[in-house]
Amino acid sequence: MTSAKKILIYIDADACPVKDEIYKVADRYQLKVFVVANSFINTPRHMDIERVIVPEGPDVADDWIAERVEPGDIVVTQDIPLADRVVKAGSIALSPKGKVFDEASIGMALATRNLMEDLRSFGEQTSGPRPFSPRDRSQFLQKIDQIIQQLKRDGFAV
Repeated sequence: MTSAKKILIYIDADACPVKDEIYKVADRYQLKVFVVANSFINTPRHMDIERVIVPEGPDVADDWIAERVEPGDIVVTQDIPLADRVVKAGSIALSPKGKVFDEASIGMALATRNLMEDLRSFGEQTSGPRPFSPRDRSQFLQKIDQIIQQLKRDGFAV
């Protein structure tokens, strides 16, 4: 008899504002967390939290995550190209504001990101994302809990 695949959480950690919330949720469900960054990030001393420091360079942390994710894993990221890779791997990409990227939404998110990048490259002044709020934090916590519950119903293990 084979055991069910365990749910893993990967954090694209360099600019993630919800790391502490992820640690609490992971502790509650006893999930393994990989905190991936290209510099030292303080993490709780816990057996199920693993700090991964990757070399400096564009997309090195993204590559590390994308090469490891599998269906049933959750990746917390604000990086749209990484979210696209995660979705293509059959995993769940979740923004720190609680937005789930899926096959239906990732194309539009990529197109919007690319358009804004093009406008900035031509000198256009664009507004950045709105500031992170307590409501965003609450939405994130609600959504990650829903995702874990759904993955459990789908047969993934905690």
